[in-house]
Amino acid sequence: MTENDLLYTLALQHVPNIGDITAKRLISHCGSAEEVLKEKKQNLLKIDGIGSVTISDLFKPHHLKEAEKEILFIRENNINVFYFQNDNYPEKLKHCIDGPILLFQTGKIDLKKQHIISIVGARKITTNGIAFCENLVEQLAPYNPIIVSGFAYGTDITAHKAAMKHKMQTVACLAHGLNQIYPKVHKKYMVDMEKNGGFLSDFWSTDTFDKNNFLKRNRVIAGLSEATIVIESAEKGGSLVTADIANSYNRDVFAVPGRTTDSQSIGCNNLIKYQKAHMLTTPLDVPYILNWELEDTKKPAVQKQLFVELDATEKVIYNYLKDNDKQQLDVIAINCKMPIFKVSGTLLNMELKGVIRPLPGKLFEVI
Repeated sequence: MTENDLLYTLALQHVPNIGDITAKRLISHCGSAEEVLKEKKQNLLKIDGIGSVTISDLFKPHHLKEAEKEILFIRENNINVFYFQNDNYPEKLKHCIDGPILLFQTGKIDLKKQHIISIVGARKITTNGIAFCENLVEQLAPYNPIIVSGFAYGTDITAHKAAMKHKMQTVACLAHGLNQIYPKVHKKYMVDMEKNGGFLSDFWSTDTFDKNNFLKRNRVIAGLSEATIVIESAEKGGSLVTADIANSYNRDVFAVPGRTTDSQSIGCNNLIKYQKAHMLTTPLDVPYILNWELEDTKKPAVQKQLFVELDATEKVIYNYLKDNDKQQLDVIAINCKMPIFKVSGTLLNMELKGVIRPLPGKLFEVI
């Protein structure tokens, strides 16, 4: 978009009582943010859902003046701007009715042609939660998904760090402008984050730091992703809000179950109990349910060995596939009398050993 388009879009975004949904409605009717701000009030009032209160502050000149200041900040800090009608705007977020009309970005983020998942959870994450989160990212690394989170304490920073460790792209969605970082202690990760992904925000540099911004930020986390994974959560918490938003967008949600006596598992257990999330017991549940496939360019270089050592479980599955040609994962699990999560993990190990290969339709066969 041109700088003039950006100026008027920022000015429209700055108007109180006009959120993203209303702004999109106005832009759709008038053609652009500039035309909205130049349209006659009586004509705007004819638009369905637009009342006098909504546009009472629309024509005040200070919105353009503030927009000019924000453009200066954007220019001086080399910030990229995504407009909701442009091709570079995140594709999945385009389908969210309340997705921001503008997104601001720093770093090296490329959201095209890759799986994108968000990982959220408790800020006071347990050691078990940390271990599960790190193992989850490690096991998903061969599929090379982009890991999205909120850069907060606990689950968020654990997910970001695990992604960076495995050279995966990771994106932090912030609840404030790109002129600051919260929490400040996480500033030390910013350089590595921008090398492996970066930061997204729909907040201005002048926006005040408000706890309600975190809830608003969660729609971006959910909207960017094809699935949201909740590692741990108390009975109430921001991660449950993100899960609810993801459900409203018809995206998949996963939750890690825990003991009923653990306070940090209540939220996840309830998501599963009320059928708002898939139960996630092993990392490979994610690619199985989302129907991911390993692309040849992403597979580790494996070569079938002349003499491969298989453990007892692998031998059972190998012999079954050898006798029955290609089979689906759930069929293998039933006939080998094993739980699906165990079969999923075993098949991945066998693939890395070069003795079986996955096929479209969740099929597997002996090489």
